[in-house]
Amino acid sequence: MAAAASAYLAWWRLAGVDCAVSDAPVSWLRPAMETAANPSKSEPTPLAKPATLEAFGAWLAEDASQPERQWPGAPVLPSGKTNAPLMVISDMPDPQDIAAGALLSGKAGALFDAMLAAVGLGRADIYLTSMFVSRPPGGMVEAADLNIAADRMRSHVALAAPGRLLLLGDRTVRTLLPVPDKGEMDILQFFNHDGGTVPALATFHPRLLLGQPAAKAESWRTLQRLVEELHQ
Repeated sequence: MAAAASAYLAWWRLAGVDCAVSDAPVSWLRPAMETAANPSKSEPTPLAKPATLEAFGAWLAEDASQPERQWPGAPVLPSGKTNAPLMVISDMPDPQDIAAGALLSGKAGALFDAMLAAVGLGRADIYLTSMFVSRPPGGMVEAADLNIAADRMRSHVALAAPGRLLLLGDRTVRTLLPVPDKGEMDILQFFNHDGGTVPALATFHPRLLLGQPAAKAESWRTLQRLVEELHQ
């Protein structure tokens, strides 16, 4: 019985439960920090941000200090060229995107392609990326990781040098832009990046539009405003 009880307690300690009650907050989305008893391991040293767009993509995929290194799944990297008329930013890959190895795949991708066609563009014309290149368990992201993503994106946009930005989804908008008032998603804002500013519009993520068709009317107003911006 004593051995069984010890094994039971050890199982819970491995799961991260080492006391009944504690005042200290615990991040269940991250592995436990290494203790002094294991000095051979240390936190990875962040690498300097790259100076080219190609190197930036490799940095996102390979730098050990990025939050995505703690998450399962292969990274889904940005696609497109510099100086595109439009840069589209999502929050993170969906599960089907990771399986396909490309952002905005499946039904959400088909709707996204229709949205692009409505403004006279295709995927070959844009630069497409996401704040995070892989997906955490449950799609939950800590505030500290959102701050890292916002800082990275300021450099990312500067290197991509697009003519306009289109931000998809509430989490992306709240991380990168001042949140517009309800019913004002189609207002033009400006995103401050490392090289200056770029006009930006925000709309609903296609995954939300699939589940809430009533939101398509507001999304259409944003697309109409985007057409005006692209033809200036």
